[in-house]
Amino acid sequence: MTQPCIICVAITGSLPTKANNPAVPITVSEQVESTHEAFEAGATICHAHVRNDDQTPSSDPEKFARLKEGLEQHCPGMIVQFSTGGRSGAGQTRGGMLPLRPDMASLSVGSNNFPTRVYENPPDLVDWLAGEMKTYGIKPEIEAFDLSHIFKAAEMHADGRLPDTPYVQFVMGVKNAMPVDREVFDFYIRTVQRLFGKDVPWCAAGIGAKQFVLNDWAISSGGHARTGMEDNVRLDRDRLAPSNAALVKRAAELCEKYERPVADWKTARRILGLPGV
Repeated sequence: MTQPCIICVAITGSLPTKANNPAVPITVSEQVESTHEAFEAGATICHAHVRNDDQTPSSDPEKFARLKEGLEQHCPGMIVQFSTGGRSGAGQTRGGMLPLRPDMASLSVGSNNFPTRVYENPPDLVDWLAGEMKTYGIKPEIEAFDLSHIFKAAEMHADGRLPDTPYVQFVMGVKNAMPVDREVFDFYIRTVQRLFGKDVPWCAAGIGAKQFVLNDWAISSGGHARTGMEDNVRLDRDRLAPSNAALVKRAAELCEKYERPVADWKTARRILGLPGV
């Protein structure tokens, strides 16, 4: 298999703190430095959240603006993907940073259970976020926590709410949501290929120790991979990850194992149909 593999690094997220791992980047400057190291290690998408000074999640557009500026300066060509996830705000505040025109943004098109709450993505909010992404020329990454989310993305693509072929990411291993199951994973692949075409790019993300499992499955199956401290702060049961770059290097080693080159930023943009190549 020679198809290049895109590695996405989810650098911070909304939950991990320095109490979980001192290497978790919180401030904008820490995030830029951590992303630069991950970029040099092979990551070409940065999935970005921002935090307040007390490490709680934020949806402050000013913080996103400073992060985007820093990433574009220190990681030229890297794909900047903002999160519109629900832990950092409610309603349309979740998309308040979209006028900054990042290359991509995450889009959850349906609700599901999380460990201690419902992750609410009501249809009117989904349509509003998709409309904002369309207005500002942002490519959505569909975060599929459930099979129904893949079908919803196909419906939205068919009726024009998602103008480009969606980039679907399977998220597995969240407590109370879809577990890590190989038969389901393989069915997800077949479903995406049936709905969007055999050659459509897709990605996968695993939570906690399952990050490495999903990296292996995705890379060996021709998909793309997400890693980083948002989802997992450890190298293994006994060792904390010293950096986001260390987790990216683990994914890159799997690319070598399965004889897939790690996509550089130009290749990643070409695969995803993004400008700037």
